[in-house]
Amino acid sequence: MQRWVRAAVLSNYFEVARLVGLEPSRLLKQAELTPALLSDPDRKIPLRSALDLLEGSATASGCETFGLQMAHLRKLSDFGAVSLLLLHQPTLRAALTILQRYQYLLNESLSIHVEEHDDIAVIREEFVSDYQANARQGIELALGVLFRMCDMLFSPGWKPAEAHFIHAPPPDLALHRQVFGCPLRFGSEFCGFVCSQEDLDRTNARGNPDMARYAQHYLETLPGSRALSTPDRVRQALHYLMPSGRISAQEVAQHLGLHVRSLQRQLEAEGSAFLSLQHEVRMELAARYLETPSYTIVQVAELLGYSTPSAFTRWFTAQFGRSPKAWRASQHLDAPQTRR
Repeated sequence: MQRWVRAAVLSNYFEVARLVGLEPSRLLKQAELTPALLSDPDRKIPLRSALDLLEGSATASGCETFGLQMAHLRKLSDFGAVSLLLLHQPTLRAALTILQRYQYLLNESLSIHVEEHDDIAVIREEFVSDYQANARQGIELALGVLFRMCDMLFSPGWKPAEAHFIHAPPPDLALHRQVFGCPLRFGSEFCGFVCSQEDLDRTNARGNPDMARYAQHYLETLPGSRALSTPDRVRQALHYLMPSGRISAQEVAQHLGLHVRSLQRQLEAEGSAFLSLQHEVRMELAARYLETPSYTIVQVAELLGYSTPSAFTRWFTAQFGRSPKAWRASQHLDAPQTRR
């Protein structure tokens, strides 16, 4: 399924390309993009093309922090019309809720979830896409942009307790330390941030409920201002719920605030079915997790909701025609690494 993102996700691309000595024209052509396509920040471009451009640019320049450098230059206005609504939210918790609600106007391939345990909050961000190419630069760009938003809205004083990345660390962590200013956890089970629940309820001094209502009304009148389809909402819920094993139709419906029969009717009306979506997401995540060298096969089994590695291995072998170990070996992946 083709995924689309606003061209604004590549804001600052040309600036960073010049800083690292690149001539972008060849790389844009390889990614099936043009300067004209990127000139309109609200223009939708394929996610595949955006990720190919970022990875190709990092490889060509030898700059392993290409995506993070772009994020470091990002402004609140790069969120487009949503930026006005974000600016006037009373708390970080409210701002994250707005990002979740209007993610389809920014980047429909990203999913943001907030989990709270005791006095700790975990802000998770991940791609919801069937595109399996290396997305390291896209991940660091997305995390860097999310951090910049939080920092711009709630500075001074907002810093996460930890920043987490599913991939291995680069040789030089100087820019990561400069951008995030907190302990870094690479080879983690998720991408995102850990902070205190107090941080979620930190007051935004610029918050204005009247302006927030005006901005929300404006967003609802924009052309193409539509909610995600029911199949896409189900995919996002499955990405979030898969590690817990709570992926039955009833549990997903409850997560979405629907009765299970209502969910099934909505899916049927849009030509989809729950079991097909469940299988699709599990296949997608199995490949994605196994492509991440820092995950052991035991961890992959757990992330896919299997109680034992052997059950996961039987399912994977039936679907992919080889064991997880053999499949991973065929991808010529590097050995696992961790670093802080």
